[in-house]
Amino acid sequence: MKKMMKTFLTIFSLILLSTAAHTTEPQQQFELGNNYYNQAIYDSALFHYHKILDTGLESDVLYYNMANAYFKLKEVPYSILYYEKALKINPTDEDIAHNLSIANAMIVDKIEVLPQLFFKVWWNTFYKLLPADTWAWISVLVFILTLLAIYLYLTSFNILVRKLAFFSGLVLIFSSLASFGLASQKYYYTQQTNEAIIFAPTITIKSSPVASSVDLFVLHEGTKVTLLDHTNGWQKIKIANGSIGWLPEDVLKGI
Repeated sequence: MKKMMKTFLTIFSLILLSTAAHTTEPQQQFELGNNYYNQAIYDSALFHYHKILDTGLESDVLYYNMANAYFKLKEVPYSILYYEKALKINPTDEDIAHNLSIANAMIVDKIEVLPQLFFKVWWNTFYKLLPADTWAWISVLVFILTLLAIYLYLTSFNILVRKLAFFSGLVLIFSSLASFGLASQKYYYTQQTNEAIIFAPTITIKSSPVASSVDLFVLHEGTKVTLLDHTNGWQKIKIANGSIGWLPEDVLKGI
């Protein structure tokens, strides 16, 4: 019995040690990467940062450090890619946005952005403020307050309270639906790959997914595109000025 218990404790200890090692390894890799970065050994820093990505972990800080390292190595398209990935997770970070603007100033294509409708700008500004989980919790909280307002409306004998509960309930229902919509859109935005960076020095955009189709315009490495559709190794894309065309999908890296 003692032998069995000792064996069990040994196995349990090994499991705990293995779990602890697995948990601390990304942190160790991150610290090693930062140490190499501080020594200006950027390729070694990136080696350790990529080891973290290989575990399936990601964060805005990790992507930001990777982007900075690539920028120091003058690999601007990669720096733009990882600044965009960082900004996708943390869209309100001013340092990420600032460094991204510097990197974008170094690429060939200077594309004028189409103006957006005011309500779309308003909606995008709000949904980027908080993570999807936070918007979801806000939606649940507001829904509970809505139920409370309905309860007061149905049970109160005070006319003023009933009126207040009625109009408050209407506002809360709208707020709950809006916050749920914000949570859904933010989750979709962070989980889906619907934007990409071009990684070809020069690429001609075609009118259809055929090499012999009409040439529309030319793009260069580092330019961000929106992904619309794909077929047979070709990707349909849209750029910031609204122009649409096709290019080979192997020249793109998803954000």
